[in-house]
Amino acid sequence: MPDIDDMTRGELVREHSPELTGKDRRDLRGRGHDLHPVVLVGDAGVSDGVVDQFEQQIEAHELIKVKVHAKSMIAETAHSLHEATGAQLAQSIGNVLLFYKPHPEDPAIELPSDSS
Repeated sequence: MPDIDDMTRGELVREHSPELTGKDRRDLRGRGHDLHPVVLVGDAGVSDGVVDQFEQQIEAHELIKVKVHAKSMIAETAHSLHEATGAQLAQSIGNVLLFYKPHPEDPAIELPSDSS
């Protein structure tokens, strides 16, 4: 794996969404278009509190946006949240990350790869 700080946005997304196909990511980007960020990551980065808040929101909604205060922290934030929770990164645009993780018992979002 290349250094996460040297990755392009596309490489970052593919590296942190190994369980998603391109069609899945496209579908999730469409579903996430009108969402507002529900988790904010400040200058301190990803703390235990941010991870707890992220896990609560991702379990409740399955698809959430995370706003990162500093653009220089995008890759580190994506990597930390993916590693800590197993959530899949569907998109990285500007200072916003779009994450997906199906509910463990009752998933509400059906992905294109689920129906094939």
